[in-house]
Amino acid sequence: MTRKVYTAKEALMLNGLQLAYIGDSVHHLYVRSELIRIPMRVHDLHTKATEQVNAVAQAKKLAEITPLLTEEELSVVARGRNAHPHHAAPKSAGVADYANATGFEALLGFLYLTAQDDRIGQLLQIAQEEDHAGM
Repeated sequence: MTRKVYTAKEALMLNGLQLAYIGDSVHHLYVRSELIRIPMRVHDLHTKATEQVNAVAQAKKLAEITPLLTEEELSVVARGRNAHPHHAAPKSAGVADYANATGFEALLGFLYLTAQDDRIGQLLQIAQEEDHAGM
């Protein structure tokens, strides 16, 4: 299967929730790809992934990488953050965390669609290192 690569202009024509929809999958795949390196049962892999791919964890990751973002990336985050989903935030997260998580996912979606895979890896690696440093 060939991946469609969008220009930045094409990707920015999508709304924040569409970008977040793709970005959520990108984040899941990154986390799962990292976790699979650790020998454990699939149930435990799922539990560990869920700990990292949730609104609270994603909001923290966004806070960690925000100082490193370009103006364009910050703009994409704002679009995601300001998007209005047609459902309430999950009970496990407040409205602010949920909005920030959506901004984080929108950024990942934008970077993926525009084939900026190295940038995705760089940002997620930094966020991952910060997660482990705080443990």
